[in-house]
Amino acid sequence: MRPNGLARAAIRFRPAAFVGTFVALVMAAAIVSACGILLETGVRAEVPPGRYAGAPVVAAADQAAHYGTGDSADSEPVPDRARLDAALVAKAATAPGARTAVPDVTFPVTGPHGPLTAHNWSATAFTGEQLTAGHAPNPGEVVLTKDKDRSEVGDQVTLTTPDGPHTYRVSGTTTGTGVWLADPDAVRVSGHPGRIDAIAVLPKPGVPTAALAAQVDKALGGRAEIHTGDGRGTVADPTLDEAKEVLIGIGGSFGGVATVVAIFTAAGTIALAVGQRAREFALLRALGTTPRQIRRTIATETLLVAPVAGALGCLPGMALAAWWLDQLRDRGAVPAPVDLAVSWIPLVSATGAVLLTALLAGYMAAHRSSRIKPGQALSEASVERLRIGWIRTPLGLAAAAGGFVCAALSASLTGEDAANAALGIVVLFMLAVGLLGPLVARACAALFGLPLRGASASAVLAAANSRTNARRLASAITPIVLAMAFSSVLVFLHTSEDHVTAQQQRDGITADHIVTAPDGPGLAPDAVRRAEGTPEVTAAVGLLKTAVLVPGSAGALEQATAQGVTGSARDLAAVQDLDVKDGQLSLQQGEIAIDASLADTADVKVGDRLHLRLPDGTKAAPRVVATYGRGLGLAQVTLSRADLATHVTSAYDTELWTKGGTTAGLKALGTVQDRDGYTTARSVDRELNAWANNLMAAVLGGFAAVAAVNTLVMTVLDRRRELGTLRLIGSTRRQVLRMIRWEALLVALAGIALGTAIALATLVPMMNGLTGQGPYIPPLMYGAFAGTIVALGLTAATLPAKAALRGETLDE
Repeated sequence: MRPNGLARAAIRFRPAAFVGTFVALVMAAAIVSACGILLETGVRAEVPPGRYAGAPVVAAADQAAHYGTGDSADSEPVPDRARLDAALVAKAATAPGARTAVPDVTFPVTGPHGPLTAHNWSATAFTGEQLTAGHAPNPGEVVLTKDKDRSEVGDQVTLTTPDGPHTYRVSGTTTGTGVWLADPDAVRVSGHPGRIDAIAVLPKPGVPTAALAAQVDKALGGRAEIHTGDGRGTVADPTLDEAKEVLIGIGGSFGGVATVVAIFTAAGTIALAVGQRAREFALLRALGTTPRQIRRTIATETLLVAPVAGALGCLPGMALAAWWLDQLRDRGAVPAPVDLAVSWIPLVSATGAVLLTALLAGYMAAHRSSRIKPGQALSEASVERLRIGWIRTPLGLAAAAGGFVCAALSASLTGEDAANAALGIVVLFMLAVGLLGPLVARACAALFGLPLRGASASAVLAAANSRTNARRLASAITPIVLAMAFSSVLVFLHTSEDHVTAQQQRDGITADHIVTAPDGPGLAPDAVRRAEGTPEVTAAVGLLKTAVLVPGSAGALEQATAQGVTGSARDLAAVQDLDVKDGQLSLQQGEIAIDASLADTADVKVGDRLHLRLPDGTKAAPRVVATYGRGLGLAQVTLSRADLATHVTSAYDTELWTKGGTTAGLKALGTVQDRDGYTTARSVDRELNAWANNLMAAVLGGFAAVAAVNTLVMTVLDRRRELGTLRLIGSTRRQVLRMIRWEALLVALAGIALGTAIALATLVPMMNGLTGQGPYIPPLMYGAFAGTIVALGLTAATLPAKAALRGETLDE
């Protein structure tokens, strides 16, 4: 395994092949290290304790809904914040080391000058706010921030709370932020009476934090999670758990697929580089070189290139991970305080992965050349072997069969499961293409070469070359198929769902006006009543938009959009056409209407009980009274607002939909949009949600596109002798370049066709399962994908061909 002269000479005198290998390994290391860094960031993600910095022990509710038992047990983050029973405060105070246990209640309110955040006054025991005037609030009183609210002690102030508007006397002012109410008032008007956000436990002198945490856990009997140290940040910012899921999902799920793709592509490039040296290995065998010496040479060359490429690839990998995390922060998917975690683990793993890939790919590519008998070596190297591989072919057929089976099963999946299945299906098909590469390339050459046989001499020669050199053709086609398939599936998965969503919105929104709150937590509690009294309004309903957890495939819990309705079923039907399929819409408490596809997935029908989790994780089993067809564009679950209001942080209506009325008459209630304006705004939101898919498509598709260019350049530069021979027998430079362009076009079209076929085999059953319709592929976007691949292929083949022909003196 020590470097030897033969390995160093190979790198010195065949720079094109080794530069191509080096580029492929650098890109693979960048992808692997970036995903590994994001995975580690998700595992290590923390945020400061925030308002709980003064409380060494904090008890809070579990923010995940658990399902399944034994090995199948799993959990799903709840859509809103889960809370504790207020009675647990007294139990926490009984812990032997506890000096006091303080409830914490936080909720949004609207004051005379805009939105505010309200707290219970006893929480100042651990937050540290101090009075600047007056006294602590008693029931019916509040403490305000003087500079912001411009109120004096003794003034009357009206606050709009989730429980409705209330008038309080200002008992004091503070330098802190927000509004402070007496504890009984805060719990009662918070919108979730009888429940609190968390319990802060303060210790007696000399009691260690670990001991106090154990005592509080025992006192609460496991009915709350105990947080200490940096874990308190999760309580202060519950979105951290979801952010960790996002980062781990990107680094783990997507990272696994990206790693397979990167290593698969890099291995193909290495195999091409080694395969191009078949004649060289044949000569060495004819001269008496042993198989072990050839394999040692390949290993030594790898050790000279792969570690350096892996180490250099980690630098752009770290930059990619940092940029990715910044984008997630900007979109609110990750809290701002979360920092990138970079240690030696993902960097060494990435370097080791590319080194191992290079060694295995080189060994497998040189295996036959190193074992062939010296007498047969030169004759075997002169022509391409046409026999099929008895190991690769069965494995390739198995991968193709697995892809079709998984594609059929994906029709029953929804949401993130569908997107994750899409990546897995494409990987299986790509493995099939890679393993069956020569056979696929030969078939493509025969099919796409047919039109060329009756064309010019250059086209005929290009077709003949493609048929004869199927392995070389396969090396060029595979990364193009990869780029086209992955980009198409990830992008068109969203465009298809987006197209159906927009269509359902256009058909389902029958309201004339939609009112939203310009700022603050939501609309006023009496907004519906006021709208009903507005001239020309014939129907008005308020909608509390949130999400619930419903049964999904294989018993898992999946998030579904939900709307809690203030108003009657008749008024809702006047502003929304849900396209009821079965049953009759009703908004009585304990009843629910759901999207028909959701009902199929959950295996419920009209009259059954749907066992779901409300936004805060509370179990419920409302009776299904109707199923409808436009859940994707409007809401997948529809029920009475009363069933949702006490299970969300902000119990204000999110939107107000009216039939009739005027913009001028409704503008006092909030921002007024007509039907078209609302649909446009929702389209912008959907575009933001598509960012993750588009980014994955850019990373994987871009990597594969660069790999395709790299492969084409390596292939053309290796053909200097062939191109020179064509010039010697009378071909002009123009004819040779035309032949190269025809070959590049054939490669590009074959890759586009195969990539499109894989994308359709993935998207058709999946979109039928998700939306009941086929995929929607925007022609301009598809044309841009295909045109980019053709342009890259022609450029990558033409430029090195011109370089190879440069210096020729024969006349054209």
